[in-house]
Amino acid sequence: MSDDPIRGDLSGKKVLLGGEATEELYDQGSFGRPVEGGLQLSLVEAAYLLDRGRIKVSLGGADLDFRSFFEAATAIEAGFEFRYVVYKDLRERGYYVQPGVTDFRVYPRGGKPGKTAAEFYVQVISERQPVPLNDLVAPMKVAKQMRKRLMLAVVDEESDITFYEARERELKGDTKLEVGGGTATLLEDRVMLWDPESSERLHEGGFYGKPGGGRLQLSLVESAYLLEKGALKIVDRSGMDLNLEEFEKRARVVEEDFDMKHRVYRDLREKDLVVKTGFKFGSHFRVYKRVESSKKVPHSEYLVHSIPDDHVFHLPVVSRAVRLAHSVRKVMIFAREEEGLVRYLEIGRLKP
Repeated sequence: MSDDPIRGDLSGKKVLLGGEATEELYDQGSFGRPVEGGLQLSLVEAAYLLDRGRIKVSLGGADLDFRSFFEAATAIEAGFEFRYVVYKDLRERGYYVQPGVTDFRVYPRGGKPGKTAAEFYVQVISERQPVPLNDLVAPMKVAKQMRKRLMLAVVDEESDITFYEARERELKGDTKLEVGGGTATLLEDRVMLWDPESSERLHEGGFYGKPGGGRLQLSLVESAYLLEKGALKIVDRSGMDLNLEEFEKRARVVEEDFDMKHRVYRDLREKDLVVKTGFKFGSHFRVYKRVESSKKVPHSEYLVHSIPDDHVFHLPVVSRAVRLAHSVRKVMIFAREEEGLVRYLEIGRLKP
């Protein structure tokens, strides 16, 4: 390897090096992409190599020092500074990193371009950047299609990086629930089942509601599910029967996102999962794979929060949710509807 820096020119969003760079930078370090007559570097690759004295970059015949190049790159390419922070971090961890269909593709430790397949597609995000749901779902689908994992690299205001993985998750439980209740009353924002025998049957056979004094207090989504299953009759305080349509109409007045929560609740129950409120954890539901007895309830495996298709993620909120879920040994799941089906998006911490 030559001790002299390889010279190149900044041209648009690329730095073009001469042919001597191909062996030293591309063959040995997997930097850049060979083109006719030389090697083409992305701006982050060029900045990384310039900072290490491996290359020199000129613009209009004048050499650029690192500061000048960095300032020029930030003007040319939106988000350059965040991508550089992540690229540098991953390279210094010993990973091979190349531009990809997202911001980067990263090869497994010990792997190398041309010899092994990339493991991750990396999407770089500033902590201040709101992220629409589709901006996560679209690259997640691409990664899945290409048999890659999607890494989210979130850069905070001090240029520290928190890594997450986003992936579609299939949820399935193995709790077969027996249901069958009596007549319950819709009160202000919940439903009360009065009969002790029916209350015990629903709670013990399906882990529904919260028992007390021989009665069973049910949430709105639990009640709607049981009503549509024909496992519960609901009346209002005047004694008038409520069909599912009328009950849902009244529930929407109490709970603005009732319909969204109801769809997710129904889907989870149909997947043989036990679903309880997740309010204590700041989510809609806590979810159990298996509950054998109401007297011996295990830790729930998932926290599930329902989101609309136009949802926008704010990363400090995501960070708190994921950290809380991890601290209580649960997985953070966001539930959304797509083409009439409920889909589950898992976001978890990742340690590269």
